[in-house]
Amino acid sequence: MEETKRIASFEVDHRFITPGIYLSRIDGDITTLDLRFCRPNQGSYLDNVTMHTVEHLFATYVRNSVIGPEVIYFGPMGCRTGFYLLVRNCDLTTIGSLIVSILEKIMQHTGKVFGASEIECGNYQELDLSAAQKATAQYLEILRSKDLSDFSYPTK
Repeated sequence: MEETKRIASFEVDHRFITPGIYLSRIDGDITTLDLRFCRPNQGSYLDNVTMHTVEHLFATYVRNSVIGPEVIYFGPMGCRTGFYLLVRNCDLTTIGSLIVSILEKIMQHTGKVFGASEIECGNYQELDLSAAQKATAQYLEILRSKDLSDFSYPTK
């Protein structure tokens, strides 16, 4: 019987992760970034409505950005503490400022959330722009106080 290998995200000590942007892994030309909105295992998590709405907005804005053709995936973590962004040929020197600019677009967004119809989404009634903007504002405040050129996970 073949041994089951641990996946890379389980190798990170979650006791020391704080909100921020982290380089989760690089697989060939694909970079996985961890956009951590909440501190793990502290009892405060993103609710489903907020996660769903941020996902709709961020995914749309990032796919319409300068790296749009290189975006593979943007979606929530099952633990509800943040999101994964997978990008081909990622330029780490500019990705932090690009993520901040997309979050600022979410803050400025008015009107309907992208994909908020029965035709476009499997749970279109569970979207809330104000909840997404509140979580985004808190995350932006944290990111603005960080060095957005260092994406390494904290070790202590």
